[in-house]
Amino acid sequence: MAKINRKFIDRHWLMFVVRGAVAAIFGCLALFGGMANINSVIAVLSLFLLAMGIVDTVGALYASTKSHGWINSIIDALVDIIAALMLLFYAKDNLVSSLVIISIYTIASGAIDVFHGFISTVDPTDRFIRVLAGVCGCIIGVVILNTGDYEITTFIRFFGAYMLIVGVTSMIYGVHNRAQKIEDKTARSAAAKKPTTKKATSKKHTRK
Repeated sequence: MAKINRKFIDRHWLMFVVRGAVAAIFGCLALFGGMANINSVIAVLSLFLLAMGIVDTVGALYASTKSHGWINSIIDALVDIIAALMLLFYAKDNLVSSLVIISIYTIASGAIDVFHGFISTVDPTDRFIRVLAGVCGCIIGVVILNTGDYEITTFIRFFGAYMLIVGVTSMIYGVHNRAQKIEDKTARSAAAKKPTTKKATSKKHTRK
């Protein structure tokens, strides 16, 4: 069994699964929903980002009670909520403003994932998942920024593809951390039983 640093095991793995499910649902809606009206696109995007922000906020509140990883969730929540509010009150029905906000959000989210991957994660699998999602976000963010000459469905599909990537990687990350938690619990149980076995053996030798 690989050595596990218990300090860095994610205690709120379920948040990543829920976040991944929300992102995957929106990704499918954006890719296959055929949204072509700027007002409906902005409304759906804003609701989605607010939902992501709520999930991250709940994760931050839970993590703060465990004194583990709450700053990461706060950063994620702030990025989601700020982007949602800017879309609602600043972009309105302006396609160019929407493109800029969404591209900046996507690049920022990607950069945060890369940062978390290298700084906040010690497990190689977790690191690969976060960095992969982050790199995809940075690339797709730049692509979205250059889709101004195309129809609105083009940039929403690019963003939907990114959300699918975020959804799948987040769910894998959450499930993997759950497996780590179970593995860690098993390792601690086994470690706790070892001294008892040694004591029992030493008593037998003493009696002989």
